[in-house]
Amino acid sequence: MLSTTPFDTKHIVLVEDDIKLSRLVSDYLESNGYTVEVINNGAKAVIQLQKIKADMIILDVMLPGLNGFEICKQIRPVFSGPILFLTAKASDFDHVLGLEIGADDFIIKPVEPRVLLARVQTLFRRSGPAQSEVLQTNEITLGHLVINTNKRTTHLANESIELTTHEFDLLQVLMANAGEVLSREYLTQALRGRDYNGLDRSVDVRVSKLRRKLGDDSDDPQKIKTIWGQGYLLVPDAWER
Repeated sequence: MLSTTPFDTKHIVLVEDDIKLSRLVSDYLESNGYTVEVINNGAKAVIQLQKIKADMIILDVMLPGLNGFEICKQIRPVFSGPILFLTAKASDFDHVLGLEIGADDFIIKPVEPRVLLARVQTLFRRSGPAQSEVLQTNEITLGHLVINTNKRTTHLANESIELTTHEFDLLQVLMANAGEVLSREYLTQALRGRDYNGLDRSVDVRVSKLRRKLGDDSDDPQKIKTIWGQGYLLVPDAWER
């Protein structure tokens, strides 16, 4: 099983068949303090990834043998760290699909090394312990919903709920601000470290997945409500029952 090593130098696995690009990316990231391991064949990636201790996986979408989406689907159940896609496609469909199967972010090719480094640093910050005073509390409890911000675990009615890195981050922010309407602008900045561009649907996708995992009715949500034209509201009293 893949695992993270928070006390060591962060180890990134890059799955990319373009030898020139993989060398450029790995050299740049290594010059900024990371260790990088490269896999060039999609067909071999899943087996190799299961043997490697990775802190982050960077996946090209178009790979020989097995594409990045399929690799992500197979590896996400055993890997809780960030997954970043490299893609030549700028379509919303590809981005939404990637987020739905467990990706944390996208970089559009051609890759600008400084932009990639900024995204990598942001994802590591988001997947690490929260920094704000409110979120440093070990546990946040709302009725039957309990999260531990150090262990990054979630329990609902004493049942463990498996969340991805960004799903947990979203829930953490919503719980810390329970009873308040949080706009897409606020959530995008808090979760992704960037301004909302009016088109990015990543927050909506993650809210939808979070509702499903927490047993909220997607057609008539009562726990994480959509306040039209304003944003999302986590209802404190809804977790008592």
